[in-house]
Amino acid sequence: MPNNADDFQAQPRTVQDYIEDLPAWPDGTRLPSAPMTSMQRRIWMLAAAGKFFEGFVVFMTGVALPLIARQFSVNSAEIGLVTAASLFGILVGAAGLGGLSDSFGRKSMFIAEMIIFTAFLALVVICTSFASLVICLFGLGVALGCDYPTAHMIISENIPSTSRGRLVIGAFAFQAIGALAGTAVGYAVLVVVPNLNAWRWMYATAVVPALLVIIGRFYVTESANWLFARGHTERAASAATRLLMRTPRYPQAVVLPPRQQASAGHGHGGGTFASLFSRRYRRATILASLPWFLQDLSTYGIGIFTPTILATAIGHEAKHVRSMSDLIANDVLAAKGAALTTLLLIVGIAFAVLLADKLGRIWLQVVGFIGCAFGLLVASLSVDFTGQAGVILIFVGFMLFNFMTNLGPNAQTYLLAGEVFPTAIRGTGAGFAAAFAKIGAVMTAFLFPVLLVSIGTRWLLYGLIVTSLLGAVVTWLFRIETTGVNLDRIGEETREPALRARVAAPVN
Repeated sequence: MPNNADDFQAQPRTVQDYIEDLPAWPDGTRLPSAPMTSMQRRIWMLAAAGKFFEGFVVFMTGVALPLIARQFSVNSAEIGLVTAASLFGILVGAAGLGGLSDSFGRKSMFIAEMIIFTAFLALVVICTSFASLVICLFGLGVALGCDYPTAHMIISENIPSTSRGRLVIGAFAFQAIGALAGTAVGYAVLVVVPNLNAWRWMYATAVVPALLVIIGRFYVTESANWLFARGHTERAASAATRLLMRTPRYPQAVVLPPRQQASAGHGHGGGTFASLFSRRYRRATILASLPWFLQDLSTYGIGIFTPTILATAIGHEAKHVRSMSDLIANDVLAAKGAALTTLLLIVGIAFAVLLADKLGRIWLQVVGFIGCAFGLLVASLSVDFTGQAGVILIFVGFMLFNFMTNLGPNAQTYLLAGEVFPTAIRGTGAGFAAAFAKIGAVMTAFLFPVLLVSIGTRWLLYGLIVTSLLGAVVTWLFRIETTGVNLDRIGEETREPALRARVAAPVN
């Protein structure tokens, strides 16, 4: 049986100390890792569900877009507005709601965001005008934007540092699974309901699952780390006890200091966007936001418009849509191609889960950015070829891009943004980073269809190659390695010049 003598130390410990602590056998041998409790598993699954819905809804839009355009008779600029609406909502939600978790709690926003998402999802299905559709997609985005910082924090503040990378990215991986599922559902609906209203059924498939997730989120515990940072010591101890409940019970009791000793910038009031640009946190803010912005330029552009680009490059679709059957046939063809390339998103994120806690966030992000640039270069070469050679090049290029972006920047930017700030301002910092990143996504979604027509596929891909290489450079210049670092030390030490490359040694 595990030895619980350590539970009765004279010196009380922090919440994170209890989460990090490993059970020991009577002879003093520590277990290699603490088994996840049922509460930790529940929190992880419900957070992963939110990322699934993001991938499902945002990437399914690429399949639904031709039908929406036909039903509402929209032009290329209005198509850009449809794709940009949810992304602009993510921007607003991340900035406006994500930071609220620093004031109102992780659990409160965890529930609120899913209620907002489900309400607007149901409204999308029944909207009757182009304007109402754009408003509803914006509302969906607001909820998803709030989820960016909140889902990360509710996982990372409830698990040991040694497994934080793989569990946070593992949940984030469901964005890729959702993207594949959204494409697959879009294809299936097109086959079963081959008419203009098929896009409504696509969105309707997510309503009931979203309702179930809302119910589940009411039954998770509040972040004990957040409660402790706010000075609610008794509530933090109770939440930590509920979080760490396991059989045999370990720890036997959670004893916390009367109040957390807060340093400057770590008070109970949380942080402001202005504080993120103070000398203390400027480096972390740049690392968390700028590479993510550069990554979103290419990831959302390629992700949303892969069906359109593939249909154009493959050249087997009907050149002039003369009937509804032509439109559906084109959309089915594009959906099949998009599903094939999206598979590599899942393979890439699987490697990120395996390697993030071993090789480190910074190394994977730099290598991933460079790999993305190479994949886009291969895809751009397809313009010079016709027939099968061109098809092979664009498929190989996009598949390599999808693998490298999820191995590197797509996963690591999300992970870093929720790690480089201290608990008191983590929601504000991660929310700002996500919001700034979505400026790039909105720009891409709105301008991509216009640029695709005006400058062509080749020059569009050249531009994304440059932004990917720039992302690698910025990551390296402002690097802060957080792999295995205890959350209590993150943010406290990143301001020290000697620790800019690595805030602390990894936890063994």
